[in-house]
Amino acid sequence: MRFTTLLPMLLAAGVAQAQFGQGGNNGGNNGQNNGQNNGQNNGQNNGQNNGQNNGQNNGQNNGQNNGQNNGGNNGGNNALALNADLVQDNSNADGLGNGAEEGQAASQTDGANFINFCQGKTLTNGLQVREGSCNGIVMGEIPGAGQMVSAVFNSPKNNEDIAANSPITFSVKIANLQAGSFTNPDVTYYSAPQALQGGQVVGHTHITVQDLGGNANPTEPLNAEDFVFFKGINDAGNGQGLLSADLAAGLPAGNYRACSMTSASNHQPVIMPVAQRGPQDDCVRFTVGQGNNNGGNNGGNNGQNNGQNGGDQGQNNGQNNGQNGGDQGQNNGQNGGDQGQQGQGQQGQGQGGQGQGGQGQGGQGQGGFGRGRGRGRGRFNKPKFAARDFIA
Repeated sequence: MRFTTLLPMLLAAGVAQAQFGQGGNNGGNNGQNNGQNNGQNNGQNNGQNNGQNNGQNNGQNNGQNNGQNNGGNNGGNNALALNADLVQDNSNADGLGNGAEEGQAASQTDGANFINFCQGKTLTNGLQVREGSCNGIVMGEIPGAGQMVSAVFNSPKNNEDIAANSPITFSVKIANLQAGSFTNPDVTYYSAPQALQGGQVVGHTHITVQDLGGNANPTEPLNAEDFVFFKGINDAGNGQGLLSADLAAGLPAGNYRACSMTSASNHQPVIMPVAQRGPQDDCVRFTVGQGNNNGGNNGGNNGQNNGQNGGDQGQNNGQNNGQNGGDQGQNNGQNGGDQGQQGQGQQGQGQGGQGQGGQGQGGQGQGGFGRGRGRGRGRFNKPKFAARDFIA
């Protein structure tokens, strides 16, 4: 082969190789560029997509979880939010716009049942706080008017006298109380609402006795912190409303007042449904060591006995003095006889006056007849100590 022929072929091959070599470089460059671009684009796209998806998923999950947790907490038994169905509209009214009477005070108002009324104040928190406190517990269930609590003392009786330092049984009969429920007053004082059972208040009563001092009928209120006997009755009594507390040591001589204090289980005074009613508790006044044999009984008995004695004296004196009165009436015509018939003989009348002196119109000696009209506190043919109203 000629050199002239070979040279062009070699030159063509070199050019071809050179061209193909550049193509390889371009391929590498294109590979790098495409890899970088695709990697960046895919990374960005994936990052954005994953970020968005993760953000959405996390937001949804957190929202659902928080909603479920908050809903469960707020809707449970220990809810801290007021149920809208329990809002009492009249708590947001001051009461003065509905035909209120002159002089009535405006009520405090709150649109949420005063649930935060005690904010910033000392909470009662089940304790007996002597310095005062604020209790946020609701009042609770209230009985119907036909089942309101009412009490009466059976012992001691009003004006009864009891021997000094001798045992005393205090007993009170209470209607419409499911007695025998008595919570721990050291940690549950006022800490739960009043409850009903069969429409009646569930709770208990207390007996408290105060010394009246030398005045059996004081005109100034007693100091509520002073008492000589106090006892909570935490049993159901005889099951028919009769509840009792014993004071074995008795009391020294003096004048006293005993009262019942009826409470719901957590010691709050019982809440009744209407304002106009009789009181739920009772008080009696009694004496100790006065030797007046039951006070009021003796007043009636003495009146009765003195009335009888006065009448008998009127009769006896009228009869005995018939000569001076009735007989004089017979012997002396109008001056004497009329006196005897009308019972106005001077001496007969005088004896009648003694009868009166016995006890308020004790016996009026009417001349020879001398009729006794005992009108003391106790009357003839009446039982001893007729029932009388208790002093409240």
